[in-house]
Amino acid sequence: MAADMPPPSVPIVLHGPPTEPIEHPLRGLERFALAGIGVGIAVLAIKIVAFLISGSVALYSDALESTINVVASTAAYVAVRLAAKPPDENYPYGYGKAEYLSAIFEGALIAVAAFAIMREAYATFLAPHAIATPLLGMAVNALATALNVGWSIALHRAGKRWRSPALLADAKHLQTDVMTSIGVVFGVGLVAWTGIPWLDPAIAILVGINTLWSGTMLVRDSLAGLLDAAAPSDVLAAIEALLEREAYGAMQIHDLRTRVAGERLFVEFHLVVDGTTSVSRSHAICDRLENVVETAFPNARVTVHVEPHDLALPPEL
Repeated sequence: MAADMPPPSVPIVLHGPPTEPIEHPLRGLERFALAGIGVGIAVLAIKIVAFLISGSVALYSDALESTINVVASTAAYVAVRLAAKPPDENYPYGYGKAEYLSAIFEGALIAVAAFAIMREAYATFLAPHAIATPLLGMAVNALATALNVGWSIALHRAGKRWRSPALLADAKHLQTDVMTSIGVVFGVGLVAWTGIPWLDPAIAILVGINTLWSGTMLVRDSLAGLLDAAAPSDVLAAIEALLEREAYGAMQIHDLRTRVAGERLFVEFHLVVDGTTSVSRSHAICDRLENVVETAFPNARVTVHVEPHDLALPPEL
């Protein structure tokens, strides 16, 4: 087979799945994470006003959850900055997993907030009181909810675009916060309509349970990244096609593996060449394959292990 002529097909044996092409304009991502802190503070301030106006423990529980939003947004910003650091001697694979740690930290904070909400709700349940100005408190709280809706959508889009676990975790938390706020406003309205004071702490307890569930799911999803989960399968086909197209001069590619750490994609595989192929020519094939993958996936890091033909895997039946 001529060195410059691609064979009809290069068999590729896959073990495990990757991610779509990654764009990561660092400064834009950091600015986005920093803006999240400001939005969180604004939402918290509005919800505190709603609570002070009404005296509703349900609105208090909503404000308490927003306190966690501010802390979580701060942690997300720190994680994004840390994850952007280049690999060094101590961390040769980079700092990408800092974002997963941030997401787990946020999940833990959400759980703490949930228990604090339920504790306050229980105390109010034992000594219920009427809500002072429910309609005004609901209106002010609705303003904070609208702000959260817009920001959670923007966060989700940015997190998907830049493959940022920290931003996606923040977006998921805000989406839960939005649903919580909608439930709280509905509940406070119900209390005002029925005049039943114990409905207020009952709604707050439901808010706490929902918040706890959100934190648990967030931690579960982040553990996959810490455990080196493979990148999404939709990109596996793209990588396979690239390798098959550019692997002329080789006999087989097998044990294709991927893992994702933050915005970075790690790809490794075994390249089988004829036993008579020189080291220089094998190296040239490896360089070609690395370049084509890293061009398609700018934040990819490719590792190739070269093997002689007698280590090729048998064709699939």
